[in-house]
Amino acid sequence: MEEDFARAVEDGLKLSKRLVLPGGGAPPPRPAAAMDRDIAASASLLPSAPMAYAVVVDPAAVDSPDVPSYQPHVYGRLDPPALIPLHMREVDLAVDCAAGCASAEVSVRVRWWVHCVTRSRDCHCRIVVPMGEQGSILGAEVTVGKRSYKTHVIDVEDQGAVKTAKTESGGLLKSQFFSLTIPQVGGGEDIFATIRWSQKLLYDNGQFSVDIPFQFPQYVNPLPKVFMKKEKIQLTLNSGVSKEVLLKGTSHPLKVYSGDLSGGMLVQPSTLRDYDDRDIKAAVFIIDTSGSMQGKPLESVKNAMYIALSELVHGDYFNIITFNDELHSFSSCLEQVSDKTIENAKEWMNTNFIAQGGTDIMHPLSEAIALLSNSHDALPHIFLVTDGSVEDERNICRNVKEQITTTGSKSPRISTFGLGSYCNHYFLRMLANIGKGHYDAAFDTGSIEGRMFQWFQKASSTIMTDISIDATKYIQEFEVDSEYIQDISAKCPLCVSGRYQGKLPETLSAKGYLADMSEVSIELRVQHIKDIPLDKVLAKQQMDLLTAKAWFYENNQLERKVEKLSIQNSIPSEFTRTVLLQTVLEKIDPAQQAKQKPKKNSSPNEQSATSLSGLTLGFGDIVATRENLSAGFGDTKPPERFEMFDKAVGCCSRLADCCCCMCFINTCSKMNDRCAIVMVQFCVYMVATTDNDILNTLFDTCSWSFDMGFLLLNGSWCTIAAIIDIYIHLYLTFFTGNLSMLHQWNVLVWLHVEYESMRDSCNSHLRKGIEC
Repeated sequence: MEEDFARAVEDGLKLSKRLVLPGGGAPPPRPAAAMDRDIAASASLLPSAPMAYAVVVDPAAVDSPDVPSYQPHVYGRLDPPALIPLHMREVDLAVDCAAGCASAEVSVRVRWWVHCVTRSRDCHCRIVVPMGEQGSILGAEVTVGKRSYKTHVIDVEDQGAVKTAKTESGGLLKSQFFSLTIPQVGGGEDIFATIRWSQKLLYDNGQFSVDIPFQFPQYVNPLPKVFMKKEKIQLTLNSGVSKEVLLKGTSHPLKVYSGDLSGGMLVQPSTLRDYDDRDIKAAVFIIDTSGSMQGKPLESVKNAMYIALSELVHGDYFNIITFNDELHSFSSCLEQVSDKTIENAKEWMNTNFIAQGGTDIMHPLSEAIALLSNSHDALPHIFLVTDGSVEDERNICRNVKEQITTTGSKSPRISTFGLGSYCNHYFLRMLANIGKGHYDAAFDTGSIEGRMFQWFQKASSTIMTDISIDATKYIQEFEVDSEYIQDISAKCPLCVSGRYQGKLPETLSAKGYLADMSEVSIELRVQHIKDIPLDKVLAKQQMDLLTAKAWFYENNQLERKVEKLSIQNSIPSEFTRTVLLQTVLEKIDPAQQAKQKPKKNSSPNEQSATSLSGLTLGFGDIVATRENLSAGFGDTKPPERFEMFDKAVGCCSRLADCCCCMCFINTCSKMNDRCAIVMVQFCVYMVATTDNDILNTLFDTCSWSFDMGFLLLNGSWCTIAAIIDIYIHLYLTFFTGNLSMLHQWNVLVWLHVEYESMRDSCNSHLRKGIEC
């Protein structure tokens, strides 16, 4: 998906060279050549800031809306369409950070100009917004001329309020990329958009940071002689606690308008290699090696495991378990960390990390819990990594819950990591919640190593366990969203959400245990704040926890509660759907409105809407897991039937791209008669000696190369192409007995038509010669 998007943007940048804008200016940078294209080149064309693209199907519509460029006419249609980045006139970024909840709400107001389509034509426009850490879309509003579009979250069962069309106009392009398509935008029009999303604050070494994708490429800047782009950034930070807020560093110069100063005490946990050995860990890594993990996913997991093992210190204990249909262990017991055991573990992973077989999670999980029953007075951890979904997930949660209840405070901490979209992320979240561990996921192969390392650091940097809050002493109705409060980590702040009714005292106390099992109590000061909308800030976290509980307990009341939170806060959920409503901003004459007869069985709020898909995770795909499908990531594709044949054709296509159209025409026009005879004889021999099915596939795939001769209309090459095409159709019809090929005989008519009436099979290759 990423490569297709980058290729469409590359085609759009080539098309934009046809534009002659007022005031001059440098053309857009030349993208990487086709033969030199790699992952880095494709990533450079992915949006790193809010972007809008003109979806161009007809290249003839590409022109300046104000000053016609009188470029040569381009025939044909583009399939898939090209994406031309639109010029940005102004952008306004507002970020509201709540450090106490480790979250931020981002709002972007942007104005784009459709500078690449003539005023007599229109096109679809696609808006793509990259979101930050664990970003979740909150809403989008777009205004184009007299039309207005707005996202709206509705109940899945609510069919009467709006009429939802089957066509989809947006969703998630990939993980953390929100996409929205606006239809029929005229050339020269302005697009006003407001997009809101929430994301998590990054926490490292006792400091919070917020990372907003806000790096615009050069080709979206308007020409300075026409108008200047306006940028505005506003950051609002509310710590929520009586602590001093220090601004350590920014990517843009910011001016502090107002602020409060307060004091507090700073504490820091001991380093990993401190002389005190009371925080010894015992870790068991459970890695999925089923057939669906084949390729880059398993390789990335192995690289992340190398880094995780290097983070263990001498005195820790560890073991590695791989599972598919069978179970394989690095050792029959917990091994103490040393240079030799780490090296042996790496060699064992190189030998045993082989993707094959099915998926069975219960067996290795029970084996890991049994191994950690005697953990040498160390804090036990289980790290589970999987990309699949199984049928007994609820039973796994129940069994783990019973075992943890039996073992008590020495029960292992279970942290889970999901890969791709085929695993049930709510099962993994619920399992981590029961085990008081941490949950994380990676939805593209490029982020597996980084996210796994962050996940391991958060889960293994425990400084306080078995936390309890004494709020029930003062009030009776005190509800916490999570049944189990996870441990406090040095790499991640703890945020517990819930509801209460009554009057709380001025202070509460939270109790827990340190690494040496000594009890510690922390005083919590109750603050009544008005600046932070807690209901909106914590809505996403509450919905994820309640959805996992609703799945586990199969509780309809919890589902209804998630629906209400989703609709109230405009956050997509598994039990609601998100639609794009269109409103026409034209004034209706009251006299004409009175004359109109109301339709029967129509609601006053009835509106047409288009559905936005891909905004939620779903509850896993057991069928895909059983079949070992490896396309659970947005940036990978399932293997096709003629994969090697397609690669060969793609190689020839890239080779042809190295030559421009004029060079190709001049070369072919100088071919002699003997070369033409050899080519004809070769085609006749291939037809006479090749199987029918293979021949049909070969002809359908390579027909563009023969039809390209009609674009030349120059010298003997047109005759050669015509003879080759005629011979192929003659033998396909009479030698093979396939009478269905008779409709292809219109090749004789093509010899007498002009350049405009070429076949559609050459359309995709017209773009290759646009810059000529």
